[in-house]
Amino acid sequence: MEVNQAKQEHLLALKVMRLTKPTLFTNMPVTCEDRDLPGDLFGRLMKEDPSTIKGAETLMLGEMLTLPQNFGNIFLGETFSSYISVHNDSIQVVKDILVKADLQTSSQRLNLSASNNAVTELKPECCIDDVIHHEVKEIGTHILVCAVSYTTQAGEKLYFRKFFKFQTDEVFLEAQIQNITTSPMFMEKVSLEPSMMYNVTELNTVDTGDEGTSTFGKMSYLQPMDTRQYLYCLKPKPEFAEKAGVIKGVTVIGKLDIVWKTNLGERGRLQTSQLQRMAPGYGDVRLSLEMIPDTVNLEEPFDITCKITNCSERTMDLVLEMCNTRSIHWCGVSGRQLGKVSPSASLTLPLKLLSSVQGLQSISGLRLTDTFLKRTYEYDDIAQVCVVCPYMSRET
Repeated sequence: MEVNQAKQEHLLALKVMRLTKPTLFTNMPVTCEDRDLPGDLFGRLMKEDPSTIKGAETLMLGEMLTLPQNFGNIFLGETFSSYISVHNDSIQVVKDILVKADLQTSSQRLNLSASNNAVTELKPECCIDDVIHHEVKEIGTHILVCAVSYTTQAGEKLYFRKFFKFQTDEVFLEAQIQNITTSPMFMEKVSLEPSMMYNVTELNTVDTGDEGTSTFGKMSYLQPMDTRQYLYCLKPKPEFAEKAGVIKGVTVIGKLDIVWKTNLGERGRLQTSQLQRMAPGYGDVRLSLEMIPDTVNLEEPFDITCKITNCSERTMDLVLEMCNTRSIHWCGVSGRQLGKVSPSASLTLPLKLLSSVQGLQSISGLRLTDTFLKRTYEYDDIAQVCVVCPYMSRET
């Protein structure tokens, strides 16, 4: 998404940190024999190092914990948690502070803020803290949009926002296999044959050089009533991941092929039917913003650019309706024909609108109708924009 934002010094500072478990600090121990030139120098230095474990200084793991330095990897099904802090770095009191956190996915925009009410004032060296949570249910690019609006002592309304992008492309499949017979069996082969939309990586071996070693050891026996877990990582192929609406709804990810032998050498084989997963849906029509200004003037028209994508498997004949809200007023003709849109095709639509209310306003009121099936799709809270009054007098 393109963002128009003028560079400006702000009174508030925004900091965002992902909340994940810390990791143990690691160091690289350096040792030598007593007869070597350094003598016991390295040993004494490691004992004086506060990050080493007393009595076990040669271990790489220490007693200290380190916090994450970036967003890192986020996988499908995980809960994304983040700490948001807005700090007043200035020497003046700031009023009407509103902090919003939205998560923009490939199909929707989610409001993650715990409260949408503005803070009356924020004194110097004070801060506003918030913790947000979201269960990741979609693959693809996720953008965390943090927006802050406030009013200075001079009555000037200011606004800024920051973007934090992370990717969730991978799907993990765990298969549990249990031996329900009364005798041991040798697991000759357990593999996942992916569908045409995915590439698969087997996570049941450990690299030990040229060949990988099974995580279950060299003798792959499964005792009676024992259970074993096999793990696979699936990633959409680029040609399918880039097409809107292809990987949605119930999708086929592949099938398991299991081969075993009994204690007398009898061979058995089981091939499952195609395994399916419920992928997140985009709906029949997806509307996303390609361009929107950060700040606009009160009661002055401004331009935005929308992108409409047909995520269904049929051709649509779309009609656009623009419905005014309490603060947002659309400019132009409502009910105009957009024409036919083929499956997976998209069109770019420039629109003009204005706001009659100051502050951080939500853009809503767009409605698309497919005349073929008489279906209507409504879009609210598409994005936010900060509306300021250019004629407001400033105190000196």
